[in-house]
Amino acid sequence: MSKPVSRRSLLAAAATGAGLAATHAVPSDAGRPALKPISMAMHIHGPFSEGGASFEAHLHQARTHGVDLVWWTDHDFRVAAHDHRQAVHFDAVTENENGLAWTWAQRTEGVLATAASTFVDSPHSADDPGRALRLSARGAVAAGGILWHVGSAWNSTYNACVADTTLTLDVFPEQAGPGATLLVQMKLSYHPEGEYVLRYRVGGVGAKAYTTEGLLGTVDLPAPTWTWTRLSLRLAEDIGRLWPDMVAGDNSMRGLRIGVAAGADQLAGFVVDRLTFDRSRRAGQEGEDLRAEVLAGYDEKYADVKHYRAYEVSLVRHLNWYGGDQTLPAFPSPPIRDDEPAAAAAMVKFLHSHGGIVCWNHPMDIETREGLATLMIEREVLGADLVEIGRDPQEDLLWVFDVAARNALFFTAVGASDDHDGEDWLATPERFLTYAWAPTRRRTDVVPALRRGAAWFVDPVHYRGSLDLRVAGDDAMGAVYLTKAKSVRVDVVAAALPVGSMLEIITGVVDLAGTSRLAPSVTVQRVPASAMMSGKHRLKVLPGAGAYVRSQVRLPDNRLIAVSNPVWLLPKAPPRGVPADRKR
Repeated sequence: MSKPVSRRSLLAAAATGAGLAATHAVPSDAGRPALKPISMAMHIHGPFSEGGASFEAHLHQARTHGVDLVWWTDHDFRVAAHDHRQAVHFDAVTENENGLAWTWAQRTEGVLATAASTFVDSPHSADDPGRALRLSARGAVAAGGILWHVGSAWNSTYNACVADTTLTLDVFPEQAGPGATLLVQMKLSYHPEGEYVLRYRVGGVGAKAYTTEGLLGTVDLPAPTWTWTRLSLRLAEDIGRLWPDMVAGDNSMRGLRIGVAAGADQLAGFVVDRLTFDRSRRAGQEGEDLRAEVLAGYDEKYADVKHYRAYEVSLVRHLNWYGGDQTLPAFPSPPIRDDEPAAAAAMVKFLHSHGGIVCWNHPMDIETREGLATLMIEREVLGADLVEIGRDPQEDLLWVFDVAARNALFFTAVGASDDHDGEDWLATPERFLTYAWAPTRRRTDVVPALRRGAAWFVDPVHYRGSLDLRVAGDDAMGAVYLTKAKSVRVDVVAAALPVGSMLEIITGVVDLAGTSRLAPSVTVQRVPASAMMSGKHRLKVLPGAGAYVRSQVRLPDNRLIAVSNPVWLLPKAPPRGVPADRKR
């Protein structure tokens, strides 16, 4: 194996006002490219997931906070809109489609003198033989208000990107006019300016019209009284008319509600039926192609922020898939998650067969720390390359991390934010960034660096410096050294530590204890930041039957702000072997 790249200089300075760290490349050896600390947001959801974020909001956050690379980890079955809601028939408060529920909840806004909603047998749409929903409201004498019906679908399975979406709704106005209208309203995504809202106002005008008031856009639609009218709401087209400078497809649809608005002492009455959701580009791989098209809308505006499409594979224990060919797996119907470890392990094999690397996400969502450690040992981390260790419950996950290292389980610990909102990356409780040592931001450089463990994660509010481990002057983080040496010099590198912080150096035994001794076996050396002026602490390690070394940084109040991956020092390869890209 060729000699690895050395890192001869410290790479990062302390964060300044905006929280950005100064970095520079490591000199190359023998013509090899210099390595740089590449910062990544590795678990980010856009409008193809169920939350409120736009791609633009996240790109703006990456630029603001100096993050080099964003991985788009939208949920796979949501990109495909698999088994998402097709229609609502207004037959009752709750109605099922393929066994999955849609539910209406009544709300009021403003001041109403009267308000009533009833599911009626007649009138109803000619194309929907069941019941319909009659809504009526009268505004108070001095003010008006709205009677809403707010819809929700099982597991948010009507929330979806609007890029290819058309809604239809059959309406029968009974009392309508400028002060008595039907409203169809939805939240769109959060953009840097805030959260946009799209409203359709029906029955108060004679011709279609578009108006905006800040982040609220209204489309007025005519509908004659005492007859059925089918509305066709082409969401992206209307968003583009309302806000021409926006990438219209970069919006989710959430908070869908239907209601009647009644002005002061005005009576509004409408019957509604047969709401449909037509998503025209989701079959097979079309949803992924659509996602690529929406993202292409930012090629110029955010050319400085590198970003790659990835997936959160979500109908097994959640797995992030980086660097593969984006082939969607088969989905079960209904889209209910299978938590059996065998299902996740089989999915990891499928994803590996399509290239790239796989991360086990929020691994303690259904496990205790002991149960997770046991599962990792018995199922070899499900075959995953990476595991989200940087997230809550943080101390339990560090415990599991050390149990795994003791058992020579070679995966890369990464940090996560799991951000579905895009509002402020630094304000969320889980906000870890992951750094990797790589020559460029290209996927072909970053993915191998992550796979071999040349990575660490940080809380960017408090730390944007660099961590490293070196053996005999060579970069060693993530590496496995097979050595008979009685002692090994390890340099623990931590650049630009915050004032008052503490570097913790964890040295652990690697004895393959398995589940019979389910606990870490470590010693912890604490080095104050004031003793790290050179950015390096030299450590003498006695490998014995096997050892590993990693580092982490804590603030004076014990908050964890950075964690490195380990280097292992073993007298021989463990029974499971050593991955070729880690072996030294």
